[in-house]
Amino acid sequence: MRTLVYGFTLSLDGYINDRAGLIDWTSPDDELHQFHNDRYRALELSLHGRRLYELMAAHWPYVTADAPPIQREFARLWTEKPKVVFSRTLTDVGWNSTLVSENAVEEVRRLKAAGDGVMEVGGANLAAALIPHGLVDEYQVFLAPVILGGGTPFLPALDQRITLRVAETRHFDTVEMLRYVTG
Repeated sequence: MRTLVYGFTLSLDGYINDRAGLIDWTSPDDELHQFHNDRYRALELSLHGRRLYELMAAHWPYVTADAPPIQREFARLWTEKPKVVFSRTLTDVGWNSTLVSENAVEEVRRLKAAGDGVMEVGGANLAAALIPHGLVDEYQVFLAPVILGGGTPFLPALDQRITLRVAETRHFDTVEMLRYVTG
């Protein structure tokens, strides 16, 4: 069974973007960017909600040759990585992506059962639909030194507690990484 990882850079007060939807405060330094490149390279599959897909698709396929090598590397990784995009409004997706318009929970269950590697979920709304069903196996938090006071929360409100175990902590110059696993 595939492992499903949910991770984001978030503010100290738990938001993945600010009230205007901006993420300009999340810019990684080279060490963190390389960590993300290496992590992304190891994924079998990347699951995207519509908003994250649109954000990524508007930027990474268009990185130019004069961009730093670390960014060019991620652009190549992102465009080549198999992706599943969950959206009820999009009618077309590109860059090695498959569109799913119905029943995200059942599709993710199917995808988890279809392999034994690692896949990630990107997008707070998509993750919020999967978390209550116990589909997320690991949480990767990149805690940034900023308080936003509002925005999109990393985690949804839940009817039941989810007990996690600390699997790893790591210090970067720009964030603290906290990795938690279920069970």
